Amino acid sequence: MRFVLAVPLLAACTIQHTQRPGPLPDDHLAHMNAADVVAPAGAPASATHQQGTPGLPPSNLSAPARLAASPRHGEWVKIALEPGSADSLMAWVVYPASRGKAPVVVVVHEIFGLSTWVRGVADQVAAEGFIAVAPDFLSRLRGGPTSVELPADSARRLIGGVNSTERNRIIVAAANWAMTQPAATQKYAVIGYCWGGQTTFMHSIHGGVSGFSGGVAFYGLPYMAGGSPATATTPAVPATLVADSLAKIRVPVMLLSGSKDARITAAMPALDSMMKALGKAYTGINYEGAVHGFLRAQDDPKTQRDEAEEQANLAATKDAWPRTVRFLKQRLGL
Repeated sequence: MRFVLAVPLLAACTIQHTQRPGPLPDDHLAHMNAADVVAPAGAPASATHQQGTPGLPPSNLSAPARLAASPRHGEWVKIALEPGSADSLMAWVVYPASRGKAPVVVVVHEIFGLSTWVRGVADQVAAEGFIAVAPDFLSRLRGGPTSVELPADSARRLIGGVNSTERNRIIVAAANWAMTQPAATQKYAVIGYCWGGQTTFMHSIHGGVSGFSGGVAFYGLPYMAGGSPATATTPAVPATLVADSLAKIRVPVMLLSGSKDARITAAMPALDSMMKALGKAYTGINYEGAVHGFLRAQDDPKTQRDEAEEQANLAATKDAWPRTVRFLKQRLGL
């Protein structure tokens, strides 16, 4: 595989070169751990290499086979954070098969870092006709750009050091790089999962750069300015703080989650009320019986089987993904 050094046209915000990891701004530890998803006992080895459901992103187990069989061109690229900057990040980019110009979708990974599964999602985004770019938000904290996938536990330890300024800076760098490609139009959207869902809201509040057209957050809430949801030891973020942040959103956004994610389920009615009161273009859907991380889980078997939950996750994915694609095509003019 080859590496491409590229420089984006614009960048927003500056931060110190390194940051001390701190507490996570959201309780993402409830996310399904990839280690909990395994091949069923006694199943043939090929069961872990199936490509998943056609037309949907791969599940956790089917992602490696999906990537290996993809007819689309995907590659690692090295993107400068600013024009002339020595700081850079690694990203996985996938191009659609069509030869016409295509808009850009920035895919934001989960708390587990830029994984094989996220690259599989990017491949499906490209299959839908978009240029998909999935940046590694841990590039600098892990000691520099590299295509080596971090273990999930290592990524979780580092990700607390990536604050909202850094997240927006990386999205800006990735979007600007992608929009300068000969095959790209000058529009982009952002989709993200878990930590990446929250990051999608952050970028919507930030406002992005020219061409930003919308965001889809999978199971991530817009807690901003150091705020957090209520827990046994910390208070909830004040409603006025959240409303002040949400008032800055200028593009349509969606939140897609599962009812078994109690934290997000509890927050969604208030978020819906705030967005309506502010006159924002917002859609929030909570899928019955689905878990946090349902798009990755789908119907992959867990160590302790729960077939009803697996089917609920798959059903949620079958609705959420086409809904996401329709949203992206409408917003990006594809």
